[in-house]
Amino acid sequence: MKTEDFSKVTPQIFALSQYCMRCDQIDPNLYTKNDVKRGLRDLNGKGVVAGLTEISEVCSSCVIDGQTVPCDGKLYYRGVDVEDIVRGYIHDDRFGFEEVVYLLLFGYLPNKDELSDFNKLLGSYRSLPTSFVRDVILKAPSPDMMNALARSVLMLYSYDENADDISIPNVLRQCLQLIALFPQLSVYGYQASSYYHDGQSLIIHAPDPNLSTAENILHMLRPDSKYTHLEAKLLDMSLVLHAEHGGGNNSSFTTHVVTSSGTDTYSAISAALGSLKGPKHGGANIKVVRMFEDMKRNIKDYSDEKAICDYLRALLHKQAFDRAGLIYGMGHAVYSLSDPRARVFKKFVEKLALEKGRMDEFQLYSSVERLAPLIISEERKIYKGVSANVDFYSGFVYSMLDLPPQLFTPIFAIARIAGWSAHRIEELVNQSKIIRPAYKAIHERIEYKGLNER
Repeated sequence: MKTEDFSKVTPQIFALSQYCMRCDQIDPNLYTKNDVKRGLRDLNGKGVVAGLTEISEVCSSCVIDGQTVPCDGKLYYRGVDVEDIVRGYIHDDRFGFEEVVYLLLFGYLPNKDELSDFNKLLGSYRSLPTSFVRDVILKAPSPDMMNALARSVLMLYSYDENADDISIPNVLRQCLQLIALFPQLSVYGYQASSYYHDGQSLIIHAPDPNLSTAENILHMLRPDSKYTHLEAKLLDMSLVLHAEHGGGNNSSFTTHVVTSSGTDTYSAISAALGSLKGPKHGGANIKVVRMFEDMKRNIKDYSDEKAICDYLRALLHKQAFDRAGLIYGMGHAVYSLSDPRARVFKKFVEKLALEKGRMDEFQLYSSVERLAPLIISEERKIYKGVSANVDFYSGFVYSMLDLPPQLFTPIFAIARIAGWSAHRIEELVNQSKIIRPAYKAIHERIEYKGLNER
């Protein structure tokens, strides 16, 4: 792609940006009503934290007879239940990540023609600037894929003739390009590191603009570019479930805060990547996989529940694995009774385990998911329920897909760039001087009826 084409805001981009302007406005009265400060400073210049969003909502409790009680977790993207989204695209046997990106950015689910045009737009952006792979990715490759990804993002600034323009159309163009390019930047960064640091063969596959994001990851990563339909569907589901999780998670909050300074898109997204890299945020599924590897070395019979319980107690007593006193993949800062992402994921993980001949491991995971809350309640004083979170099964899925552990967190980033982009645009829209008069925020849940039924 020529530099001038890479940096151009096309009429299509400008038209789509109007949806952002329409759906990203928050009632200004809510800031006063809830005493929420905007940006990094209040009216007196005092540093504050920010935070309202209409992009997604996390629910873990409900009010019954005036009392707040825990409930099964719910996750909404722009008011749409993520479980309904998954149900819709699975029923139609299509990939869901791209339409989730559309929903998060523009506030509604696309119809068939809109989705087709959007996929073509993303496909046209799956091309790095001339010589970028040679001059950036293959030079001094980092052994850490998140650092390599952040560096690539920052270097794209140099190829963008309008890098500092923070108008909504231009930022939308930049965000869509990053969404399209993250799979390449991640996979190529891994291939370069494997070649230079591990002595592996260097194989660079060009992306296919006609493939989905999940398919392109597998296509570019595997030497023969081959994958099964089920493999691509499970990876796509992982991207859908990791795409967004409210404005309060560390990396999305980082996006809001850094964006509020007026900086460029590449700097804001690299800051989010730095946040996600932290083991307390994006690296949890790697811990789950390594914990289970240690567990399998210590438990000969995966059906022996007593042995499993003994191992789990040893974990809590800091006598097993990394001696941190944690059962990784269990519990969540918000969810108590259940994490909806884990609930959705598990239904399909079993199918992949059956295809891969790893049902014995799946049964071990299922046993730990069932037994761990009981052991934790016996050993620890807890104030809310404990359940498996999305990281509990995602690492197992990635291992079945033969994805290298070095790419686990970058794949999280490939998904979450959708949410970060939506949060960045939302922050800019609500800082803009051209905000229209306050409007009544719509909080009604939208029933998901499928691509052609709205």
